[in-house]
Amino acid sequence: MPSVTLAVIWTVTTTQMLSEGLRLRSQTELSRSTGAMGTEAALALQQERSLSAAWLAAPHGSRAALDAQRAKTDTAVAQLVDQADAIKRAPARIRDRMYSVVASVGSLEYYRDQVDHPTDITAGQAVDQYTAIIDDQVHAFQELSQVDDGDLTSQAEPLVALEHAAELVSQEDAQLTLAWPSGHLDDTTWNRFAQLVHARRWLVEDQIVPSLEGSTKTETERILQSAQWHALQTVEDQVLAARVRTGGSHGMALPDARKRWSTAMTRLSDQYATLIRQQTALLLDRSAERSDGLLIKAGFLSAAGLAALLLCVGMSWRITRSLSRRLRGLRAATLGLAQDRLPDVVARLDRGEKVDVESATPPLDYGDDELGQVAQAFNTAQRTAVHTAVELADTRRGFQKVILGIARQSQNLVNLQLSKLDALERRHQDPDVLQGLYELDSTASQLRRYEENLVIISGERPRRHWSEPVSLVDILRSAVGEVAEYQRVEVHTDEDVYLSPPAVADVIHLLAELIDNATVYSPAPSPVGVRAAVVAKGLAIEIEDRGLGMPEDDYAQLNEQLAAPPQFDVVALADDLRLGMFVVARLATRHGIGVTLRPSPYGGTTAIVLVPHDIVVRQSPSSRKTPSEVPGRRPGHLGAEPSAAPSTEGAAAGEAAPLPRRVPQTSLAAELREEAAPAEEDARRDEFTADRAASSLAGFQRGTRLARDDAPWDLDDPEEPDREEAAARSGPGEGVRAAGPPVPSTPPADRS
Repeated sequence: MPSVTLAVIWTVTTTQMLSEGLRLRSQTELSRSTGAMGTEAALALQQERSLSAAWLAAPHGSRAALDAQRAKTDTAVAQLVDQADAIKRAPARIRDRMYSVVASVGSLEYYRDQVDHPTDITAGQAVDQYTAIIDDQVHAFQELSQVDDGDLTSQAEPLVALEHAAELVSQEDAQLTLAWPSGHLDDTTWNRFAQLVHARRWLVEDQIVPSLEGSTKTETERILQSAQWHALQTVEDQVLAARVRTGGSHGMALPDARKRWSTAMTRLSDQYATLIRQQTALLLDRSAERSDGLLIKAGFLSAAGLAALLLCVGMSWRITRSLSRRLRGLRAATLGLAQDRLPDVVARLDRGEKVDVESATPPLDYGDDELGQVAQAFNTAQRTAVHTAVELADTRRGFQKVILGIARQSQNLVNLQLSKLDALERRHQDPDVLQGLYELDSTASQLRRYEENLVIISGERPRRHWSEPVSLVDILRSAVGEVAEYQRVEVHTDEDVYLSPPAVADVIHLLAELIDNATVYSPAPSPVGVRAAVVAKGLAIEIEDRGLGMPEDDYAQLNEQLAAPPQFDVVALADDLRLGMFVVARLATRHGIGVTLRPSPYGGTTAIVLVPHDIVVRQSPSSRKTPSEVPGRRPGHLGAEPSAAPSTEGAAAGEAAPLPRRVPQTSLAAELREEAAPAEEDARRDEFTADRAASSLAGFQRGTRLARDDAPWDLDDPEEPDREEAAARSGPGEGVRAAGPPVPSTPPADRS
């Protein structure tokens, strides 16, 4: 590791220093080629602009000076354009700026034609076209001055400011050259001239002079103290004061200082150009020296670092040679333990086998030195890991047994309670009493479902099962009946299909969990819709609520859990008590059922249950029990025995045959059956049919619905609809309809 670390440091340092040196050299060469050529082109264009302004002000004078300057400008521009290859290799920010400069000078001939033959532009606009080209070149030079070396960048800033100041003075000269023949300045031209003067003075006094050093500062101060500079400033002051003398309303009269201004500008322009060229050359020389110094330093440090690296590698190799064989042996032993023996121990524990800690963790012996101490520490760690895994497995199995025992006992009590409620429901006909009994029945059915949850998470199966296929209608109705707020559930289906007996109990439980979850997490009295239809991949059942929904991350997490249920872990489940989803995942995995959650168009959640074709039966059961053989059913009640013995399903919902009659105590063990009731009591019970129970419940439900709607009416009112007709409308077929508006589900489910 020390050798590798040193090698990385050496490589990074050498690469960085060489890169900096090469990059700085490249920037220097780019500045020497494009920057210097751009400076020469800018100086030539400034001179041509001044002569073009003179020609526009007096078009009948001599053109010899202008033509000669144009030839010089063409030579400077050609040298800049010839650097196309260097511009192409430049960084993006510099390349874009230089391309802009090349594009602007390409329009130079068009601008010259407008100077020679002005038609639709003014003299000021023609001069401004030159100014736009020069501005691009100044900005390009500013980009070139931003190099990777901070000192060189700082030294280039005064030079950039100096070029900018020279450009401002040249623009002043162009403005005055256009105005000298007329002897006046309009308000717009005077304002622009004043801005140029103030900007140039601020730049020279506050930016250039304070930042100059050495010979550059001396030469600049010599120019600023010259007679020509004072003459220039005097004329500027006179032009600025002209507005005060004339009142500034109809233009300002220029002072008689044209000759003095021209003489001072000629001398100062030459001095400016000379100073800029000298400072540019000095800056490029310093940049080249700095890049060469970086490359030499990088080479020296690279050689020294390489020597140190080789020495470190040699020493490390000699030190580690004696330990390599023992390390390889220890590595092979530890990998064998980690990859073979320990995974085998964990797999045996998962299968419920007994594991002896000492025999499962043979010790590693590598002496008493540091390497041997590492092996002993690993021995301790593996024994602790295996011991902990054994204890956790024992604890989990014991906990599951405790849960299963409690759940089985509770199931027996709940089944006994449901049987007694069954007897009471058959004995009473009073709607008020039946309402209370149905509410207790619903609560007991929910409690039974919760007890079955404990059985499922313990790895066992609930005791409810059927011997024949059960219709989809009965399954949906039974699932709705195990939900506390079953009145809010609306079921829609017209499919005449059945489910195979092994899957009936689990599908009912799965659907009940999802429907109960939908009612809990959606506000009352909003409906919960249940729809079922046969699709290409099986039987699709949708459960949709109108709650607040969940974030997309929660949907993804829950769908992942539903696709592959995790191993039961009390500690993990303690942080997220969504046992219902855990049970749903277990049941769905057992039968290959797909359960997916997604957002509902109503803003809530839609659960899609896809039952595979393997457990969907198209034909009705081949044989049915007679009504006297089937335990009595009320609406939403799917008959099945609560014991472990197989039982038969009830008749399919929606059939034209009358509802089966109850047979008292048929679902009870022989020891629990009561002695025969008196004959008159039997007769009275025989008169209490399922149709009458449904009629009573329908009247009660209709009354409660109207009471909630603040429209009370008397149940005994002769104007009210016939009770038998109402019972027919609210009977067992009303829970599931093929068409028409949905209605609330039927009362609580059976106790099967």
